[in-house]
Amino acid sequence: MIDKQFKNLEEQIEILKYKGLAINDEKYAKKILLRENYFFISGYRYPFVRSNVDKHFLEGVTFEELYSLFLFDRHIRNIFFKNLLVIENNLKSIFSYQLSKKYGYKEKYYLKAKNFTNDKSKQRQVNDLIKKMKRQIRINGAQHTATAHYMSNYGYVPLWILVKVLSFGIVGELFSIMKYEDQVDICNFYKIPLEEFLVYLPILSNYRNLCAHEDILYENRTQKHIKGTTYHQFLNIPKDENNEYKRGTNDLFALLIIMKRMLSKEEFKNMCIELEKEIENLTYNLHSIKIEKILDRMGFPENYLELANASIERSETNEK
Repeated sequence: MIDKQFKNLEEQIEILKYKGLAINDEKYAKKILLRENYFFISGYRYPFVRSNVDKHFLEGVTFEELYSLFLFDRHIRNIFFKNLLVIENNLKSIFSYQLSKKYGYKEKYYLKAKNFTNDKSKQRQVNDLIKKMKRQIRINGAQHTATAHYMSNYGYVPLWILVKVLSFGIVGELFSIMKYEDQVDICNFYKIPLEEFLVYLPILSNYRNLCAHEDILYENRTQKHIKGTTYHQFLNIPKDENNEYKRGTNDLFALLIIMKRMLSKEEFKNMCIELEKEIENLTYNLHSIKIEKILDRMGFPENYLELANASIERSETNEK
């Protein structure tokens, strides 16, 4: 196995220049490479190279252009992240309301195995998750302000407080072990079928974590695919030879469709306005390639903005 050797800033610059990247201001480029990390910036080179085999840059690509894509991804990542947090908070609130209303607001009541699925194949998962949630109560009972307040003043932690310290992943797992009727009641609030909701939650959790750790967002693909919706039809998304949509199934546009279905109308419209501004800024900064190349890698159709104003009822978003 060949070791990757450390390269200083001068060597990093030379590598980029050797690969055909135009660097007009080396001092500026070194400053950015030091602040942002050569590895992460070079991760944005793919739209600008000749091919996946010949990884030399296209003629005329500049360091500033490469960095503009890096900044674009950071900015849209922040937009997606803050709205994913809104969805996360909404889900936690709805989950805790549903379970507290039905099973009680003290952990000795709502954390009983009988309150969850009786599917024998999931009993170990049920018991493990209950242990995880009890562990969070022990850990955060004195450390987290809200849990500490309830523990010291009332001697218990209600579920609507506990969910605040649960990860999105645990919340998604919690949904997966709920009783069928509780799952359906929650899905009815969003008017999303249960089978689709079960796919949406891990996708939302994965993207939430991706954004939190500043990984590359714009061209990310998920292993899970969402089903076609009326929004795909509304936007005239083309299909492939297998009658599957070419966009909006496992790309960033698929995430946008999920968020369209789970955010309020005003929240989603504001999100799209912010995304449009960032796409316009990137369009201005691109010179060697067209913005359509980036949109394609995102899975965004050219008419993506029509999604913001689509007034299709949530109950009609299932494709027949």
